[in-house]
Amino acid sequence: MSPSAGGLVVFLLSVQVIQSQDGWRVNYRQTDVCAAKGSKVELSCDYTHPPGKYPSDIKDRFWFTKEKDGEPADLRTDSEYSGRVRYECYSYIKSCYMIITDVRESDSAEYKFTFRTNKPGEKYTGSPGVTLNVTGLQVQVRRSDSTWLELTCHSSCVLSDYFEYVWSKNEEIIKTGSSLPVSSGSTDRYSCYLRGYWNQRSPAVCKFTPLCRPVELHQHLTWRHQTAACKLEASKR
Repeated sequence: MSPSAGGLVVFLLSVQVIQSQDGWRVNYRQTDVCAAKGSKVELSCDYTHPPGKYPSDIKDRFWFTKEKDGEPADLRTDSEYSGRVRYECYSYIKSCYMIITDVRESDSAEYKFTFRTNKPGEKYTGSPGVTLNVTGLQVQVRRSDSTWLELTCHSSCVLSDYFEYVWSKNEEIIKTGSSLPVSSGSTDRYSCYLRGYWNQRSPAVCKFTPLCRPVELHQHLTWRHQTAACKLEASKR
């Protein structure tokens, strides 16, 4: 059973951030964005310039995370984002959207918007910017009682409740939901993913089989798949 491809998987905090100075302003529509690895994410802002400036006066506008020679470096020129970034900017409403596809954990960073006019040295950057956190999934294991364990699909930042977690057993889909009860004697392999992102599923976990190397059982555990074997590791909490 193979899940279909999915769309946007992000969680946006609703608080807006407005940076302004002498009639120059950048209004970020989110403060923090949590995105699932492999998904598409959209960052957006509105910008304002002093009276007397016209859309034709805006020479350049772009998003960046780094500087080069003391100047912001357009994200579209960064080889790490090659083919994955595009802008949708609208002069008449002074808005600019940036879409990043197939996001990676290495994309986690602070993103800022800058714009400049055709007058030398006249530019403005909205700072601080928008923080993007990209997360993969891990299965956390907790003992319910002497015969049952509870598996939980865990991410490093908070994804929206709108998105659905799916569980697979031995590569077959069995259940939806953020948690899954399993017998402590199970010899099956379990993993979780967000619906539509089968290729970004968590590392598989297994139990005490010849391919599993057990260690002392603690209250909270994380099992990680390691090549052909599974290793049970204590998770400090």
